Amino acid sequence: MHWDIVYDNFLYFLWGNTSVDWVFPFFHRPEGFFAAIILAITGIFGAFWIGLAAGLMRLSKRWWVKYPAVAYIEMIRGMPLLLLIFWFYYLAPVITGQTMPAFTTTMFCFMVFTGAYVGEIVRAGVLALPKGQMEASRSSGLSHVQAMRFVILPQALRNMIPSFVNQFVSLTKDTSLAAILGVIELTRTGVQVDNREMVASFEIWITIAALYFLICYMLTSYSRRLEAQLSRYQARDR
Repeated sequence: MHWDIVYDNFLYFLWGNTSVDWVFPFFHRPEGFFAAIILAITGIFGAFWIGLAAGLMRLSKRWWVKYPAVAYIEMIRGMPLLLLIFWFYYLAPVITGQTMPAFTTTMFCFMVFTGAYVGEIVRAGVLALPKGQMEASRSSGLSHVQAMRFVILPQALRNMIPSFVNQFVSLTKDTSLAAILGVIELTRTGVQVDNREMVASFEIWITIAALYFLICYMLTSYSRRLEAQLSRYQARDR
């Protein structure tokens, strides 16, 4: 066994050659596990708001609002993430006239790809509520937007938490696809060290798997605590 190789390269797995200074955003050219976390967090944050907008647009009765959301959701969900990454990476220079950095490309693709799935989660969560909720809200004098904001969405989002977490865990694991474009995230650091050492493949990839498991386990654990907390609040309100 060659765990000493893992020990010697562990900081490289975590940080790579990330540069740190006192100029915002403080971390420049993130690499390793840190890069995977940055991709996951920004992807999750962006996908939530994109998906929330797309899901609500798909529920609209106005065709010019609904159909663009339907086209976006169905087209992206029918496309492999790897193909979407290549598509954006090679299409961006044609549209903008300049090459888009690989890190930025993958981050944007994660937002767009996961946002389509979040949109379906939002649509299903809203439709799962009894129709009487909206009718009661409107009869109390609230507009449709106010009823959706203050009555429907708070209840629906609470029920969507398990589906959100499953999708976000999947996104976290998909950050490994950034290595295809040469982004030095966690998987890429494992490849680099494995190619250099040649004698510790088992130890290296066990370590990489453990780091991915750690961040995914933290997400699922937090979601379980959040669900339990919301359930207590709901029971207390009753």
